[in-house]
Amino acid sequence: MNAAIVLRTLELLHNKEKAKVSAGFFKTGKGEYGEGDIFLGITVPESRKIAKRYSTIPLSEILLLLQNKIHECRLVALLILVEKFKTSNLLQQKEIVNFYLENTKHINNWDLVDLSADKIIGAYLFDRENSKENKEKTFLLDLAKSNHLWERRISIISTFYFIKKNKFNETLRIAEILLHDKHDLIHKAVGWMLREIGKRNKTIEEEFLKKHYKTMPRTMLRYALERFPEEERKEYLKKKN
Repeated sequence: MNAAIVLRTLELLHNKEKAKVSAGFFKTGKGEYGEGDIFLGITVPESRKIAKRYSTIPLSEILLLLQNKIHECRLVALLILVEKFKTSNLLQQKEIVNFYLENTKHINNWDLVDLSADKIIGAYLFDRENSKENKEKTFLLDLAKSNHLWERRISIISTFYFIKKNKFNETLRIAEILLHDKHDLIHKAVGWMLREIGKRNKTIEEEFLKKHYKTMPRTMLRYALERFPEEERKEYLKKKN
């Protein structure tokens, strides 16, 4: 099994109508964040099935998929990495994490980040939370301070794994770094993660909001407040600067 076989499998599922819709949805026009991205119109469930089928291909072949201009090709590469990570030992997981971090320039749209970051980076760091390798979490801070949009999104989405384990400090720490980010896609990601904290512990989310809501971007605040009762939502938005 190799990258060429995976690519042929994907091409057989090419759907022009869906591809056109995806190209618009993921902002592929000139000057947009997904400029130049090519779509085949393959759904995420279909991509997951292909990833599971070819989950044994080596990292060298996954790299070829990840370097491809076709969006679903890169998505399948990342979904294969997720599958590999689940069944790998500690050394193999570290290799996968290093591979992921070395190739963030190819993880260049929000769905690619959102379907992989917490399952690889987040899972890896969580399992080492109380180990001597805890210092490795500092690379999340480096990603959060990156000039690269998608690395910043990786930093906050990676903490979703911690949230699902009812650990919130990592998310709150990264959220504070990204609080005044200029990009709408970061505002949405941070707001989403704050909302996820609130689903599990509203008190902790509210503590963060009361400290920062007046200065955080409006989109971030709206996303964070989505599950709040309407009156509470309106009150926050009314008081915001």
